Amino acid sequence: MSRIIQRSLHEVPETAVSGEGIWLRLSDGSSVIDGSGGAAVACIGHGNKRVAEAIGAQSAKMAYAHTGFFSSEPAEALADLLLADEPGGLTHAFFVSSGSEAMEAAIKLARQYFLEIGQPKRFRVIARRQSYHGVTLGGLSTGGHTARRAPYEPILSEAFSRVSPCFAYRYQLPAETDAQYVQRLADDLDAEFQRLGPDTVTAFCAETVVGAATGCVTAVPGYFKSMREICDRYGALLILDEVMCGMGRTGTTHAWEQEEVSPDIQAVAKGLGGGYQPIGGILVAGKVISALRHGSGGFVHGQTYQAHAVACAGALEVQRIIQEENLLANVVEAGSKLETLLIERFRNHRHVGNVRGRGLFRAIEFVKDRSTKTPFTPELKLNERVKHEAFLRGLCIYPSTGTADGVNGDHIIVAPPYIVTPPQLDHIVDRLGEAVDAAVASVA
Repeated sequence: MSRIIQRSLHEVPETAVSGEGIWLRLSDGSSVIDGSGGAAVACIGHGNKRVAEAIGAQSAKMAYAHTGFFSSEPAEALADLLLADEPGGLTHAFFVSSGSEAMEAAIKLARQYFLEIGQPKRFRVIARRQSYHGVTLGGLSTGGHTARRAPYEPILSEAFSRVSPCFAYRYQLPAETDAQYVQRLADDLDAEFQRLGPDTVTAFCAETVVGAATGCVTAVPGYFKSMREICDRYGALLILDEVMCGMGRTGTTHAWEQEEVSPDIQAVAKGLGGGYQPIGGILVAGKVISALRHGSGGFVHGQTYQAHAVACAGALEVQRIIQEENLLANVVEAGSKLETLLIERFRNHRHVGNVRGRGLFRAIEFVKDRSTKTPFTPELKLNERVKHEAFLRGLCIYPSTGTADGVNGDHIIVAPPYIVTPPQLDHIVDRLGEAVDAAVASVA
């Protein structure tokens, strides 16, 4: 019996005891390929000695110093590494222990910014349907992940509303050009500003590449530029959630670099520390920091493990490795190969409707009927079946549901570490193909 509250109390998961590269070894002696980096977390793979030594050295030197009294060398160095060239106007960092905490901080900072500049009427946040922004009450209030919101709806804030997602496979009309689709979504966001009152909105919040909610959905060209323009028109901030898709996962350090926009506040987490320590954070534009500096003088928010020295030391070494070993180049090259392999394996599969993503962040969406894009019924839990069949074949992938409309639809995410090799990608897609065939056959 396990005394841990597991993800499911009906079964005890296998115990992972060690890892090396893209592999995890289990307590029974078997090994599995970590084909999704957990939840797109293990970006440099498992068992990296450099990171372990950096964490150990910092633990021995100084494990903890409360930020109410002190800063720390690794926290300062990590912020410098990330922001020395002020990418997109981002100048400061605030480190926490998870992506959910990062989004909570982003929401609160957006509200405080408008208090500082004398606009206290602003308190609302506009996000998108079929989105996910973390498990805190603020994160759940922001997000549109129906299943994860459902138990807590009565206690979620009404200060949050949602507009249509940019999800071309599901919602772009057959005769609609990309430009027309972007204009329709822009009109939708503009109308929501007008409905709420433009002077009441603090921010528009979106995942640059959508993760768990719909599976590696990229925006059509011009979408984010249009959203940025609307935010600027009404004086609202743009918050980009790159907890899952950022820090190199899509081939550039920040996914927004490929959209020709920059956010006012950006949330990061999973790829920041690569799973070696719990860490997340927000990267903040200079104009927001300036408002606080010339106003109250500080962010009215703090946490016990904020900018934790050991967590920052681990993340600092992860980021140094990514830079020194030029791993983003491999994300681009390996990501292209992964896309090709997935398309070749599933392009004619009668129950795969869409293969999508960017870099080493790829997904396949399952459908009951390709011509109508009709999803399988949720009761079949096809995504979980694929996960199970893949695990039987020595492969871990990330499953999710609610893809099509928040309730119906299944997808899985493939997001291997940035160090993955071409032969390993072959193994991943071969095993995934067998798993998909077996899972679909089980519900046919």
